[in-house]
Amino acid sequence: MPDPGPLGELVSGIGVGELNEVAAPDREVVIVPVRDAGEAVHRTVQLVVDSVPRAIGVPAERTAVITPGHGGGAGTRALNAALKARLNPGPGRFGGFDPGDRIVYSPAPGRVLPGHVVKGDAEGLHLSCSGTPVVVPREWVETQVRHGWALTAHQAVGCRWPAVVVVLPGDAARALSRPWVYTAFSRASRHLSVVHGAKQALPRAVAEVPAKPRTTRLPDLLRAQRQAAEERAAG
Repeated sequence: MPDPGPLGELVSGIGVGELNEVAAPDREVVIVPVRDAGEAVHRTVQLVVDSVPRAIGVPAERTAVITPGHGGGAGTRALNAALKARLNPGPGRFGGFDPGDRIVYSPAPGRVLPGHVVKGDAEGLHLSCSGTPVVVPREWVETQVRHGWALTAHQAVGCRWPAVVVVLPGDAARALSRPWVYTAFSRASRHLSVVHGAKQALPRAVAEVPAKPRTTRLPDLLRAQRQAAEERAAG
């Protein structure tokens, strides 16, 4: 069931294709317009480090940032670099990571575990994922561990935070869809800030659910079976 209040009203509307303007007397939903990716990164850091803790009472460690992709001027890489510089600066001597870094650990394709770095040594990178200790060998760190202040919606599935900052830069318009927006916005249980530079791409994505192209190999397999059967019959 959707959450009560403005967040629940907003997410319920998105689920049926409506992006409604909701009354948020306690700043449950805040829209922050931006002009470009650089401003989006700046305002996101400002929200996580200062505005949300001060105005909403949710500390940075309980706030997640969600953006459409890893690349680009306001993707997870750029956002994580900016957030690390403010929240846990360090040389990244352990494969780019330092003790205290927020991370996401992917032990297998499609499986993502949030956590933080405990230490790094000859054995590998030591993590804590929801209190469970994990050691990632040095040779696997690059492919299995990413910084985790900023996530994609896929990485955030199954998790919720008191506060979420959703970043929608202008170059993210093609990545937006109703399921993506629903997933990203519904990760917040108490406060949602939307760093918004996508203009009309956001309401258009919520209103439209384009059919995804089928990628099944079944037609090719059936054709190959029929050809083989015909060749056997001819022989």
